[in-house]
Amino acid sequence: MSCIEQVITDRYAAYHGDCVEVLRGIPDQSVGYSIFSPPFASLFTYSNSPRDMGNVRNDEEFFAHFNYLLAELRRVMMPGRDISFHCMDMPASKERDGYIGLKDFPGDLLRAFQRHGFIFHSKVTIWKDPVTAMQRTKALGLLHKSVRENAAMCRQGIPDYLITVRTPGEQAQRVTHNDYPVDQWQKVASPVWMDINPSDTLQYRSAREHDDERHICPLQLEVIRRGITLWTNPGDIVLSPFMGIGSEGFVALELGRKFVGVELKKSYFDQAVKNLDAACREQAQDLFANDEPEPAVA
Repeated sequence: MSCIEQVITDRYAAYHGDCVEVLRGIPDQSVGYSIFSPPFASLFTYSNSPRDMGNVRNDEEFFAHFNYLLAELRRVMMPGRDISFHCMDMPASKERDGYIGLKDFPGDLLRAFQRHGFIFHSKVTIWKDPVTAMQRTKALGLLHKSVRENAAMCRQGIPDYLITVRTPGEQAQRVTHNDYPVDQWQKVASPVWMDINPSDTLQYRSAREHDDERHICPLQLEVIRRGITLWTNPGDIVLSPFMGIGSEGFVALELGRKFVGVELKKSYFDQAVKNLDAACREQAQDLFANDEPEPAVA
């Protein structure tokens, strides 16, 4: 396995290194599900490393690198199993793109997956409060004064998406759930998730470095939980090639799955290992709590 550093336990394997190089050491058709939030092309730079897919001059460079990852994902995924990626439409700026508007980054990602043979499976819209987005970004299209000054530039808020693709081929083992509640299925089956708390994330402040971008976009834990609960069996391996601080792994371990994660940035990797260990400890405590002896009958 080609990496800078690794931590391997019986529950998880965390690798500090380049995700493409690490995935080359993972056996064929061994991963049951993958869920991650990819770098948002050239919008944010997470590190100065030339191996950082976000450290590119334009979207074309990003996808040139991303294609190497997709080839490895196609190889390591079990046939008939799913990959979910979290993304959003990207703002276009006059300075960088020559115009003010939006870029269809989710569509670009999906088409890249399809070129590698993956099958478009589903798309969920994750609602976000436009007022909160306006206060945070000061985007021209969301400012109320634009209604008075030039309403042609007004737009709606930008939601998140969870897009899922399926690996072609016949499943060797089906994903089955005999205890999946109907009310939970009705919630998950909705094409719009209105109830995701944007603050439902792992604490990441300890992973920040002085020169970090202000933007860190961890997946909400409930989004991860819904994907893993629906699309995996207990004991399956869940993979995140962009592990960050370990959100996907934290939930995977919480739900009784195994986890493989890769992170290039050292400070994020260190925090991810702490979070993964915490998830293991919490589950161990739950097991002991379930084994409490029944009170003696007088």
